Amino acid sequence: MKSTFALMTLAAAAIPAVAMAQTSVTIAETAPVVTLNITESVEATPDIATVGTGVQTRAPTAAQAMKDNAAKMDRLIAALAKSGIAKKDIQTSGINLSAQYDYSNRDGQPEGPRFLGYEASNQVTVKLRDVRRVGALLDSMVAAGATNINGPSFSIDDPAPMIAQARGEALKSAKAQADFYAQAAGYRSARLLSIAESNSGGGSPAPMMVSARFKADAAPPTPVEPGQVASSVNLTVQYALEK
Repeated sequence: MKSTFALMTLAAAAIPAVAMAQTSVTIAETAPVVTLNITESVEATPDIATVGTGVQTRAPTAAQAMKDNAAKMDRLIAALAKSGIAKKDIQTSGINLSAQYDYSNRDGQPEGPRFLGYEASNQVTVKLRDVRRVGALLDSMVAAGATNINGPSFSIDDPAPMIAQARGEALKSAKAQADFYAQAAGYRSARLLSIAESNSGGGSPAPMMVSARFKADAAPPTPVEPGQVASSVNLTVQYALEK
């Protein structure tokens, strides 16, 4: 009996030992990881200017307001085409028709709003591919009947080469910083783990606001300075520091 009990006790003691061996996990030591956020920008002279322009008309009836507006818009678009702007670079951005009222109380009497008529507007976005002629083209728009101008904003037509250059500079800067941290912390090298990218191509400064309340005649063209625009790349890069 003693011998049998001893064998049963030994078998029972062996069961948990086998179970623990099956569920044990060995965690390997990992190298420290450095995460860097790097932004690099490349500047260049813009080759595209974008301008918003259009016409507004007012008439007693909605139909007449739209008819008058269409006639003036046709003249404006014809003038843009005559200036050498391709049809593909002229895009309608908004058409609006609304009733206009005068809410002022002129005689101090509690009268209702006075109906003034209907106002129609037609807006287009124009892409100018010769930034040297922007000022003269703005003046020609006004001479053709444009009643408002918004812009210009400047950009690069093909920012891909600038982005590629910024990308290379950003990666070079990230590697230099990672190597510095590795050496400063007593490690031999930095090994690249991952790269994530975001970019803004052919960005532009805030658009200029140009008043259309002037006459385009023999006066010098409206001065416009394109300046420089930048394409930027932002990299989030991770490096493992290795002994």
